[in-house]
Amino acid sequence: MAFGINRAELTRWKQAVSAGEIAFLTHYWLDPRFPGMTTVTKVGCSNLDRLHSWCEQHGLPSRYIHNRKPFPHFDLMGPKQPEILRQEGQWEQLERFHML
Repeated sequence: MAFGINRAELTRWKQAVSAGEIAFLTHYWLDPRFPGMTTVTKVGCSNLDRLHSWCEQHGLPSRYIHNRKPFPHFDLMGPKQPEILRQEGQWEQLERFHML
């Protein structure tokens, strides 16, 4: 279950992903398969080569990319999530979702 974002944020993310940009969308999230995790960041890009390269650059297994057209994405969660958001300068998302 996702919550903590609004339609405008989702629309901006979808537009950036569709344009072939690497785009970040963090939201609160609860899933019993992942106890203790309360947020996830969807890192999306319609250019799969670019998304694969982004994963490799950050030491993430690109085999976990969700190739869901039209919005392919990698679900970033756990200890790597705030680390990579810092590297990417996603300060607003880090602050908003209490990951600083």
